Amino acid sequence: SFTPDLKNGLSVYEICATCHLPEGWGNDDGGYPQIAGQHKNVLIKQLLDIRSGYRDNPAMYPFVQERTIGGNQALADVVAYISTLPMNPRHRKGPWSTHRDEYLAGKKMYRENCSVCHGNGGEGNDEKTIPLLYGQHYPYLLRQVRQIKSGQRKVNPTMQAITKKLSDVQIQQILDYVSYLPVPDGKRAPSLNWRNTDFY
Repeated sequence: SFTPDLKNGLSVYEICATCHLPEGWGNDDGGYPQIAGQHKNVLIKQLLDIRSGYRDNPAMYPFVQERTIGGNQALADVVAYISTLPMNPRHRKGPWSTHRDEYLAGKKMYRENCSVCHGNGGEGNDEKTIPLLYGQHYPYLLRQVRQIKSGQRKVNPTMQAITKKLSDVQIQQILDYVSYLPVPDGKRAPSLNWRNTDFY
């Protein structure tokens, strides 16, 4: 219900850029996720979950507090800004390339277990706060799903139940497939050399 102010969103994002980088691409070892191009409602939900303590993320916790970045208007502003950033054209992929049996097994399991919510192309759903998955670094995806499976990261019961029934190898194969899902042209930066001119 807030009308976003992109100028203030940029100002708030200067805090985020220290870790997530000016481009919002995170780092490919999975320490920080790519947040560029993610759905606005997904970003808002994650920030509010971390702010409230529902999502356990000690590294992020101090940076999402109202005293640090402002109230709900500031959250609306910064996620609107982040959602305008083009995605990394060369994010970190999984270990098995598209001709491998592990990739093909992951594709089959993704279609059976994940696509009903996250979409065939990993596009997610902004209205339902379901994250888009394409373009995300494989190590980050793997770490998050392992945390969901163990109960360390709280998610909806359906997601929790699905991860519980999968072995770690199956999870790796699914996420390997996800990591190769193509980022649509309109969401992708023109090259790896693209830089956010708001910062440079």
